[in-house]
Amino acid sequence: MDNNQRAFIYAFLSTVFSDKLSKKSIEDLKNNPDFLDLIGENAKRFFTENDIETLDEELNIDFTSAFLVNSHPVESSVMDAKHQISTGLENPVMNFYIENGFDINLNGTNLLTPDHIAIELGFMQTLVLQEDENTQKEFMKKHILRWMVPFFIGAKTLVETPFYIDFLDFATEFLLSDYEALNV
Repeated sequence: MDNNQRAFIYAFLSTVFSDKLSKKSIEDLKNNPDFLDLIGENAKRFFTENDIETLDEELNIDFTSAFLVNSHPVESSVMDAKHQISTGLENPVMNFYIENGFDINLNGTNLLTPDHIAIELGFMQTLVLQEDENTQKEFMKKHILRWMVPFFIGAKTLVETPFYIDFLDFATEFLLSDYEALNV
């Protein structure tokens, strides 16, 4: 897989975890059966068999329940035994960003912590586009793989729509295979 494809997938993963899918995003997915095939057969069937309004409603409910109400896709919350979210300079991910020249501005977003899954995946997209393989490997080892794969496995018990079930499997497989490819 080339870096443009990898960057696209990291951007897609980041977008899906940043907020509920917009109607435009749902429509784009619905009109892209080949990409839905990559995510999973059940996700493709779910998009094929439902109209935009139904998809919007069911995906919104599922996202809100799984990723806002019942769990938080934030590294410090997942890794902390008390499930507390760490912000500011005491956050190890923030220190990693600073050490690697990544300027993070959370002012224009509803994501309030530097270790939110969408921010970390966006950082990986940036590293892929910069072709910085050493930093990619280090960030994946120190952060992404330590918590995202276990989070995806746990989140699968919370999601109900075929899209999010297949999406979590797709994300897991992608991250593991991407890390393996970086280390070959």
